[in-house]
Order: sequence, then structure tokens, then C-alpha cells
Amino acid sequence: MSRKKAVEPDPNTVAFLAAWKKLAAHPMFAPLVDWRPLAGASARLVDEPGIGYAVVGPGGLIRANRGRRLGEDEWTWVLAHCLLHLGFGHHARAEWDDVACLVVTRFQRSVKLGREPFALPDALPSADEDQLRRNGLAPEFTGCGAGSPDLSYEPLGRHQADPQWTARFAAGLSAAATAAVDEAGGAPPGSRRTPWQRALSWFVGSYPLLGAIAARYKLVADASLARDWDISVAAVSPAAGEIYVNPLRQLGEDEWRFVLAHEMLHAALRHGDRAGWRDAYLWNVACDYVINGWLVEMAVGTLPDGTLYDPRFAGLSAEDVYDRIAGDLRRMRKLATLRGTGRGDILGDAGPRPRAVDLDEYCRRALLSGYAYHLSSGRGVLPSGLVAEIRVLEQPPLPWDVRLARWFDEHVPVPEWQRTYSRPSRRQASTPDIPRPGRHLPDEVVRKCTFGVVVDTSGSMNHELMGKALGAIASYATARDVPAARVVFCDAAAYDAGYLPVEEIAGRVRVRGRGGTALQPAIDLLERAEDFPAAGPILVITDGWCDVLRVRRPHAYLMPVGARLPFTPKGEVFRLTP
Repeated sequence: MSRKKAVEPDPNTVAFLAAWKKLAAHPMFAPLVDWRPLAGASARLVDEPGIGYAVVGPGGLIRANRGRRLGEDEWTWVLAHCLLHLGFGHHARAEWDDVACLVVTRFQRSVKLGREPFALPDALPSADEDQLRRNGLAPEFTGCGAGSPDLSYEPLGRHQADPQWTARFAAGLSAAATAAVDEAGGAPPGSRRTPWQRALSWFVGSYPLLGAIAARYKLVADASLARDWDISVAAVSPAAGEIYVNPLRQLGEDEWRFVLAHEMLHAALRHGDRAGWRDAYLWNVACDYVINGWLVEMAVGTLPDGTLYDPRFAGLSAEDVYDRIAGDLRRMRKLATLRGTGRGDILGDAGPRPRAVDLDEYCRRALLSGYAYHLSSGRGVLPSGLVAEIRVLEQPPLPWDVRLARWFDEHVPVPEWQRTYSRPSRRQASTPDIPRPGRHLPDEVVRKCTFGVVVDTSGSMNHELMGKALGAIASYATARDVPAARVVFCDAAAYDAGYLPVEEIAGRVRVRGRGGTALQPAIDLLERAEDFPAAGPILVITDGWCDVLRVRRPHAYLMPVGARLPFTPKGEVFRLTP
């Protein structure tokens, strides 16, 4: 039994398909070929000898003459010529002439794409299209593409809709210019940028509100990293200055714009540091509802399927949304952020990254500058909730030492001196016959007007950190006439130093360096001590490398910038800055 001989593909068809594939991958023509959700241009070979080389209709269909035997470069020139007619807006003219083809041919020579399939003059007129139409063309410049047997064109009928070819071509020109800059900067020639890269570039070049934030953040698209960190779509690490995207997720460019704007607002508004005593994941969910509501209202990109959005929360702050959803913990923990179900998309430190500018200061200045540019350029009205949060940033945050002083005012009472005749006043020397009471502090007042200090003295603690924290504590305690504080040093075990005069606290620290840090015994020691007030507040000085703490009275933490606790703190956290 004889085998059938394999049919060899037609070289002309192979060249035609290769040329179309090349144009579809070219950044200038890609928006014309594929622009979802609208249909893009398409091309096919047809058996119509009367159409010359090709005919392009206003709907974007290119019909190429199968009888023309051309190579790949020549088909590239023919198909690009048709697409450029669409991009130049020639489809909107009621008539057709040689001037349009001359303008397109001149542009093709400037970009050097493909090879001309027939002989054309070496030098073409340089006048613009309107001038050429007024003055007319010399006979030698006719036939640069229009009319049989060359390229022809079917004008737009009044009954047909305009698919916005010129707007698509403008986007293609912008993408081609960006690709040229990338290639000049060392990017591989011909490499296409991904949808998330184009989305990030759009913020830098076209959306001033988040442009400065987008310029600082680095996009990390790593499938293995997304798998290891359980990132379904995207997540952000403000400390590392990185946005992590899952490259395996198939989203359109508009959807990536929404996703990146979502993560950048998380970082710019410092949502990760505003959780406070709240459950970290539920706080993340509440912030997601608020941010997504803003982005939908501003029409920034397209809301991806499955993203948290509820119109009932419109106009509410993240704190208000948290209070509403916290009552249904079981259902809310089944909701999915952009990272996935049960996982927040605001990450902590992904690694050490030196910064020349403090992160809070950078985000504050970048968002305020973007807000000013947004208003000056007249890009539209922003949601009132977002405007309120941005205006809050206009007031710089209070320094940590000022906030610590306010904490002392709130939690550490000022001792009140009492008068007693058992101790005569020193001012009675001039009138010894008139008895006057003196002032003194009763023991119960001294015990009440005090506070506890738990100092992490493990080997990981920094001497400068402890000195700065203890110095601030001593100065505020002295200013409030607090005579003494109960100090407990702790690393692997608790060491009770008893009540120390506040001016001596800073000089009594000794780093023992016994390895691990277990601060809970020190907390228990203070809470169970009979000579320590039942409502006495506690200050914990640590670098975050400690166990999970349970404190049942007013307390606060003094920590270095960038350090994080391994649990959600219920007390205030003061970050010691230089």
C-alpha cells in the first residue's frame, strides 16, 4: 500500500502568514491587530485578481490577492501599508486618492519596515497631506499604492461605525517609542513588554496621581516566587519597594492597571502600619474594600473578576469598614484579597533595602505631589474619602518622642504634692510665729505615679537603641516629677532591678546576651508584683526578635525603624528614628 505524499505548504501563504505574525508582534501595530474587547484588524488571502495587491476595509479586514507571489518582507510592506491607512484615519474620508498612499509610503520608508513590492520614485515630496491635496501630485508620484494593480482602499460608508483606529495607532506609536528607549538602554532587541509592565509605564507617563509611586516601585514577576509566597494575583512590600505579580495570571492591561493601582495605594497610604490592635488580615480586607471602591469610582482600569468590592461601603473609611466586617469573622476569613484566600496582599519586609529617604516621608511627598498634578491637569474629581486621606498627609506625622510624651500624659499620672503640718514649711523663717504646712509625697502617691520598663537585653539589641529609648523615658519621667520606675531587664530570663530613680535608668543597662529572647516572664513579673500598681503602664523596649507577648494593662513598644513584632500589638508602637 503506497503512502500518500505529504502536501508541501504554499511558500506564498507561508510568507504571508509570517509577515502578519511579525506585524502583530510589532509594538506599533499590535494595538491595531488586537485591542480587546473590540475586534482588531485581520488579514486573509483571497482569490480576487481585480483587487491588485490588497484591499483594506473600514472594519479592519485586509483582503490580499493570492495571485501576487511575494516574499515575507514584501508582504510585510503591503500589510503594514493597509494598517497605516487605518491608523492615519484615511478610513474616515469619503473619497480616495493617491495622496493618502503617498503619505503612508513616505512614513513606511522612515520606519524602514518591509520591502516595496514594486518600483517607486527614490525621492518623495516632503509637503504635508493637506498641502499635497491642495497643490495636487505630479504624474510620477501617482500610483504609490492606490488603485489597481497596486493597493486599493474601500472608503468608510456612513452606515458603518468607526472602530477608533487612530486612537489605537497613537497607543502603538507610544509603545514603539518606549520599546526603542528600552532597547537603547540594553533591553534585548525585539522583546515585547508584558501587560503589567505596560500598565506600570502608563502610571508613570499618564497618571500623575500615582506616577511618583509607580516610578519608585519595582515589578517582580516570578512564577516560582509567587508559588512559594502563595500570591494568586499580586502583593506589595512597601519596605522592599517591590510589587509582586503572578505572571501566570491571564489579565488584560486594564485589569493590571487596576491591580497595580490597588497595591500602590496600599503602600502610599501606609495601610500595613495602620492596623494597630486590629486583626491584620481583616484590616487588609477592609482596606481592599475601600481602595477598590475608589478605583471603580475613578475608572482606573477594569475590576478583575473575584476582587473585593461592595457598593454598600462607598464613602466609608477603612476603620469604619473594619468595624462592620469584624462581627462576621468566619465569613470574612473566607474572602480573597489579590494575594489569595485568607492571606493579605500587604507584605512585611521582603529583605533589607537601604533607602536614602524615609519611606513614610517619600510616600507622603509622592502622593501629595501627584495629587497637586492631578488637580492642575484637570484629570477629574477624586473620591472624597481618598482626598481626605491625602489631605491628612499634608500634616507631617508627629515625631516619635512627641507621641511618647503624649503617651506619658495619658497613662502616667503626675504626682500631687500634699500639705502637712508635721513638716514645717521652709518659708516660715521670716514669720516663725505663724505655722505653715510643708509639702511632701506620700508613699502611696509615689507607688501610684510610676510605670514599668521591660528592656530586651539579648545579644541582638543595639546599644544605641537602648540608650536613646531609656534617655527619652528618663527625660519625660523627670519632667512629670515621676520619682522612680520599675525596671526589668530580660533576655532568656527576667532580671528585676526594682525601682530605680529615673535619672539612673540609662546607666544601669547591661547586655547579657544569652541567646533567645523571652520577654513574657518580665511582663508576668510586673503584673504579679504586689508593690507595682494594678493599673501601672508598661513600656517594652525591643527590636522585635522576641516571643508573642500578652499584656493585660496599658502598654507601648519602643522599637527601631523597620522592625516588626511577630504578633499584632494592642498597644502603641513608637519607632525610634535618628
